[in-house]
Amino acid sequence: MKQVFPTIPDIAYEGPDSRNPMAFHYYDPERKIGGKPMKDHFRFSMAYWHSMNGGGVDPFGTVTAIRPWDHITDPMELAKVKMQGIFELTTKLQIPFFCFHDRDIAPDGPTLRDANRNLDEIIAHTKDLMKDYPTRLLWGTARLFFHPRYMNGAATSPDPAVYAYAAGQVKKAIEVTKELGGANYVFWGGREGYETLLNTDMQRELDNLGFFLNMAVDYKKKIGFDGQFLIEPKPMEPTKHQYDADSGAIWGFLQEYGLDKDFKLNIETNHATLAGHTIQHELMYARIKGILGSVDANQGDTLLGWDTDQFPTDLYVTTSMMYEILQNGGLHSGGLNFDAKLRRPSTTVEDLAQAHIVGMDSFARGLMAAQAILDDGELPGFVEERYRGYRSDIGRKIADKQTSFADLEEWAIDRQIDRTDSGRQEYLESLVNRFL
Repeated sequence: MKQVFPTIPDIAYEGPDSRNPMAFHYYDPERKIGGKPMKDHFRFSMAYWHSMNGGGVDPFGTVTAIRPWDHITDPMELAKVKMQGIFELTTKLQIPFFCFHDRDIAPDGPTLRDANRNLDEIIAHTKDLMKDYPTRLLWGTARLFFHPRYMNGAATSPDPAVYAYAAGQVKKAIEVTKELGGANYVFWGGREGYETLLNTDMQRELDNLGFFLNMAVDYKKKIGFDGQFLIEPKPMEPTKHQYDADSGAIWGFLQEYGLDKDFKLNIETNHATLAGHTIQHELMYARIKGILGSVDANQGDTLLGWDTDQFPTDLYVTTSMMYEILQNGGLHSGGLNFDAKLRRPSTTVEDLAQAHIVGMDSFARGLMAAQAILDDGELPGFVEERYRGYRSDIGRKIADKQTSFADLEEWAIDRQIDRTDSGRQEYLESLVNRFL
C-alpha cells in the first residue's frame, strides 16, 4: 500500500537529551508511572477534523497547508486517502485512537439518504484499514453546526424539520460509531443556544434538547451500543450563549432531564478558558460529581478571545490536568484527544507530526510531575489539614448535617471568631514549581 506520509518516520522515545525533532523526549509509552504504563494513562487520540481537514484557514484567509492529497478533486477518493492518512500517521506516532465528526470523514449529500450512502462507503473503507493498522476509534459524533440548516441550532432549532433531520443524523452517527467499535459517542452543541433572547423560547429549547438526548439514550440501548455518552461543554462561539456552557451548567441540566446516569463530560481546555474557568476547575468539578469522562487536549492564547485550539505546551496546565485525572482513577473509556490545529504559518506534514510530539511530551512531563506531587503528599496533605475543623466538635456536626441555625448560633454567640489560618497560596505555587 502506497504511503500517504512517506517523509514521516516511526516516532520513538529517545530521551530528554535527544535533539531529534522526530522523537519523543519524555513520552515513553511503556514507562510505568504510578504502576501503570504512560500510554494507558493518556489513551491519546488524533482529531480527524484538524489533522486531516484543517488547512490553516481562518476568518481572514484561505488554505496555507501543503498536504499530499492537494491534487485530488474527487470527494470520495479524497475521503479515502485522508482516512488512510490518519491511520498511517497515528501508527507512526504511537497514537492508539482517532476521533471524527460524520461529515469530516465523508461528503455530505443533498438528502440524509445520500449523506448516509457516502458515509457507509467510507465506514467500509475504514473497517478494511482497521485490519492493517492498530488505531481504534475513541469516539464519533455528528457535525450539527456547519450546514446552513443548523444556523439556529439542531436539537434547539425553532424548526421541527431541522430537529427531525438532526435526530436522523445522530442516529446514523451512533450506528457507525458502534460499527467501528467506538468507545464513546460525543454530543457537542455547536450552536445549541441563542444569539438574542428577543426571538428565543428558552424553555422550549431546553425541553427539546432534553428530549433529544433522552431519545438518543433509548436508541443506544435499543441497538446495544455499550460506549459511553459524553457531552462537551462550551459557553459561546459561534453562538453568543450555549446551553452546555460549562461542567456545572451541564450537571444541572443532566439532573433536571433524568440523564445524569447516562452521560459524562468530554472537557476541552480551550472551552474552559472561554467559560472563565481554568481547565483544572472544570476537571475537578466533573471529577467530584463522577462525570469526568474524556478530554479534548489543547490550549488557547490568553491574549485572544476565541477558541484558538493550539497544541498543548504549557507544563503547568498539563500538570494540573493530570493531577485531576490521576485522582479520577484515569479516564477509563475516554482519552486525551488532540483537538488542536497547527498555527496558520505551520504548513508542512512535518509540522503536523512535531505538533503531536510536543503535545504528547508535554502531557508526559505533566504526568510525571502530578504523580510526584501526589506521592510527595504535602499538597494534598495541606488541603486535608486546612479543613481539619470538620473532623471534630461543631465541624463534625456540620459535615454530618446534624445541626441547625439555632444550634450553630448557640455555639458561636459567645465565642470570639477571628481570622482563619493562612491559605499559603504563594508557597503552594512554589511547591508545584518544584516538581516541574
